Amino acid sequence: MTGTTTSTDPVHAVAEAALRRNAGEPEFHQALLEVLESIRPALDEHPEYLEAGILERLVEPERQVVFRVPWTDDRNRVQVNRGFRVQFNSALGPYKGGLRFHPSVNLSIVKFLGFEQIFKNALTAQGIGGAKGGSDFDPHGRSDAEIMRFCQSFMNELYRHLGEHTDVPAGDIGVGAREIGFLFGQYRKITNRHESGMFTGKGVGWGGAEVRTEATGYGTVFFVDEMLAVDGRGVEGKRVIVSGSGNVATYAIEKVHQLGGTAVTASDSSGYVVDDAGIDLELLKQIKEVERGRISEYAARRQGAHFVAGGSVWDVPGEIALPSATQNELHERDAIALVKHGVIAVAEGANMPSTPEAVRVFQQAGVLFGPGKAANAGGVATSALEMSQNAARQRWSFDDSEVKLRGIMHGVHRAAYEAAERYGRPGDYVVGANTAAFVKVADAMLAQGVI
Repeated sequence: MTGTTTSTDPVHAVAEAALRRNAGEPEFHQALLEVLESIRPALDEHPEYLEAGILERLVEPERQVVFRVPWTDDRNRVQVNRGFRVQFNSALGPYKGGLRFHPSVNLSIVKFLGFEQIFKNALTAQGIGGAKGGSDFDPHGRSDAEIMRFCQSFMNELYRHLGEHTDVPAGDIGVGAREIGFLFGQYRKITNRHESGMFTGKGVGWGGAEVRTEATGYGTVFFVDEMLAVDGRGVEGKRVIVSGSGNVATYAIEKVHQLGGTAVTASDSSGYVVDDAGIDLELLKQIKEVERGRISEYAARRQGAHFVAGGSVWDVPGEIALPSATQNELHERDAIALVKHGVIAVAEGANMPSTPEAVRVFQQAGVLFGPGKAANAGGVATSALEMSQNAARQRWSFDDSEVKLRGIMHGVHRAAYEAAERYGRPGDYVVGANTAAFVKVADAMLAQGVI
């Protein structure tokens, strides 16, 4: 470890050094501290991890790429954005993680997402490492031609760091089928190779996998159903509060309804809608996926629904909560409100949407809490399935792919549940998910030497 520390506790020493080295990166700090504190039981059982410097190596990315992305808008004005790719850990396989296009993207957010991805990917047991990337480019309000020019410029630099055996990106916030198409097309043009397996989330007609679009939302609901099943319960008959109205939220709502629950909310940055009869999926998809409109338009067209400008969707009573919008959207006061209204289970569809204070409220109240690295692992798991299909030149049906997804989420839940039991924290899925994933990655790092 570089530098000196002020703590004799090895975990604190690593944390202090990492916080100093990565100053001004609060999202990364939050993700880092949560993992380091929760894996203490595994470190007590495996002192060899500390002796081999696993923690020091784990918190430092293997590679960080930051680059300029110049492009021209429709008025022929030059615009410049910043691009990122943080390749965090490849001990278990090629780097795998999405690209996010949003004005909030900075190095801290990309590093937090990449760090989380290490453990999420390990939990899927699909042989993939952890990475994340993106840009502070905002696709909202941009024409298709502008987005194409941006994506092509972005890939002009990023392509040299990618490959089906090296780093396999996918989509995330702001990067959907349109953006993936432009990015993959430019990669193919530059490299003169049709490496279907170097990008996931592709169109089904040109190498994509069935269920990939739905996978993160579906998987989150499968995970909460698994948590409830431990006590003989399920999603069926439950009132569900969902934040967001993007890909994850939309398909979480769809799977809730398919399993017999009722999802009654959706939201975006302008506010949220409440529809006690259950969100109309076709209308939501029309507004958000086709028209790219605001969620307020849902209430304007749906009898019985109402829109609340601003405010917190977590003030709406429900038995299950699925935060599926963005990081740190659910705060302590929101958790207190949910507990007061009788919430019994929370599963994170987004990455780190609950603040540490909110997580403590849920755990102290006995609410089942599924952290994002476990609950929303279905997206990257299905991306790995897409990679497998590309490598074998195979195509699986929607039903077959969904069965595989359900099986993977069952395995993720089992791994987290059993690790929590083994390390003396029964029912604590944060400790369970982190320790189960950490041990798998740490063992691989030990086996491969100091690299």
